[in-house]
Amino acid sequence: MENEDIRIARSIIHILDSSVGVPVLSDKELEHGSDFGDFLRGHILRIAGSDDIKSCSFDKEESAVYPLLASWEDEKFVDVSKQIAVELYQVMNANIDIPAADLLVVQYSVERHPYLALLKMNYKTEYTHMTNSDPWGNQNDVLKYKAILPGEKQKLSEAALISLEDYSIRLLEKKYEVNGVKTNYFSTVFLKCKGSMSSKTRLAILNRTVADVQKKYYDESEQFEVQMEAKSIISQELAEKGSLDVPAVLGKIFKGKTEMEEEVLEKLDKWNIADTPVAPQNPATTRKFEKQHLMTDTGIEIKIPMEAYDNKDTIEFITNPDGTISMLIKNIGKIESR
Repeated sequence: MENEDIRIARSIIHILDSSVGVPVLSDKELEHGSDFGDFLRGHILRIAGSDDIKSCSFDKEESAVYPLLASWEDEKFVDVSKQIAVELYQVMNANIDIPAADLLVVQYSVERHPYLALLKMNYKTEYTHMTNSDPWGNQNDVLKYKAILPGEKQKLSEAALISLEDYSIRLLEKKYEVNGVKTNYFSTVFLKCKGSMSSKTRLAILNRTVADVQKKYYDESEQFEVQMEAKSIISQELAEKGSLDVPAVLGKIFKGKTEMEEEVLEKLDKWNIADTPVAPQNPATTRKFEKQHLMTDTGIEIKIPMEAYDNKDTIEFITNPDGTISMLIKNIGKIESR
């Protein structure tokens, strides 16, 4: 999806500042000219392309938002947006750790498929100038504003893109304390929906589980090499296929060591990701697999591009008779100090 594929139909903003005591709801839609339209499209595009996004579905019996959307009519946009804002404000007002925000509600379409975006714009604090004039001249002051909205290129913590055809949800959220417990309140309390883990979370769990099992079965002197090899295999699979077939990748990592492979699969099965392909789409998610980052016990840090690690004519690791490890960097044409 590209920026120009997003067609903004209407938008509205509601002020949900818990310190005010009541939500300040708008009765009129926003004018979305070219600049503000780009602002909205930029946030929607960034959410849709995020590997933090979860695919969810409403609990139709419990959700107060679902029936508002199930009876959707375009002419009810303002009224429905206000009711959604009130639902969110009630949750925020009852839990002081949830940050104050404005709620941008945006109706848009992509290839004629209609969607509703709920963009929770958490406030940030910024400084700006202000000029006071009197008969004796101008005085420029610096003021602190506490209700500045996130910029076009900033990532939102909580947002939902909801299909108005099948009511499926793609969701971003962050845990905040609710009744003394860190909770994904945006899904579980506000929207009342359930869904799968994000691609980023699944990839992190896979990587961590493989490393944990390798630590269990390999001596400390062997761990760094098998962990680098696992990272190399994951990097190659992502580069070649764009996704990870979990059983196939584990077969390459453990190379016939059935006990270790089965232990990883058993752990992943508890997360319901043993048979689920892992398909991150954002380069930022897979970037850490593009380099090997090593730290020696002597305090030396080494970053090795994966293509260099996989090329034995470039780098070689040698295990010495006394158990120490040497690293041989080959065929260097030039060295720069940075």
